[in-house]
Amino acid sequence: MLVDSHCHLDMIAEHQDLDEVVGRARRAGVGTMVTISTTLSTWDRVREIAETYDDVWCSVGVHPHEAGPEGQSAPDKLIELAQHPRVVGIGESGLDYHYDNSPRQAQAESFRTHIVAARETGLPLIVHAREADADIARILREGYADGAYDCVMHCFSSGRALAEAALEMGFYISMSGIATFKKAEEVREVARLTPADKLLVETDAPYLAPQPKRGRPNEPSYVSYTADSLCDTLGLERAELEQRTSDNFFRLFDRAQRPDGG
Repeated sequence: MLVDSHCHLDMIAEHQDLDEVVGRARRAGVGTMVTISTTLSTWDRVREIAETYDDVWCSVGVHPHEAGPEGQSAPDKLIELAQHPRVVGIGESGLDYHYDNSPRQAQAESFRTHIVAARETGLPLIVHAREADADIARILREGYADGAYDCVMHCFSSGRALAEAALEMGFYISMSGIATFKKAEEVREVARLTPADKLLVETDAPYLAPQPKRGRPNEPSYVSYTADSLCDTLGLERAELEQRTSDNFFRLFDRAQRPDGG
């Protein structure tokens, strides 16, 4: 089976029937999905979706775009919400200097708070990184110096230096539909340097639909296209990639329960 380690089912549900979306994912061989929190004000909806479907889990966190109005300066609320049994990760958090939708200082403060919450809960941190590689690497290292924590660099589209910094700390790298884009050779090169036990796959749906679905809303079933692209990039058989990335997912997100036969 495949695991879509990062999607936004609450956003997909605004425009599509979620039962149909989840059904298509299951028929495509996606055995597990994680629907990701971007704000605490909408977290109840994220949680409800994870409670509705046995093969869907969720995270709790505040996206850097929302760090201005909803950024966290203390980890208490994140830690409290993370006690819910369907929560498997902290985030997504990080830095986004492309849009700068929130002040950079607010992004950094909230990012550091999410690191503390990940360390305190033992749940992996889910990192969003865009055009802020040096600052993200620095904050991750500073946080790690205060105590180890687990982490995945989601939808990796940054440079090799950030990948190497993350891997040095034992973090995971997750590949999205970007890995299928013709001009994304640098991303595919990061996939090649990522150790076999540190690679995940995701969609980031409804964003970043892979080839040949570009221009359409993304959905978890499309993670299959990313898997096929990675097989070509890494010279793997599909069954081996599925086993490898699924094993990696359940090792990192160890609160999630592996489905029978998965």
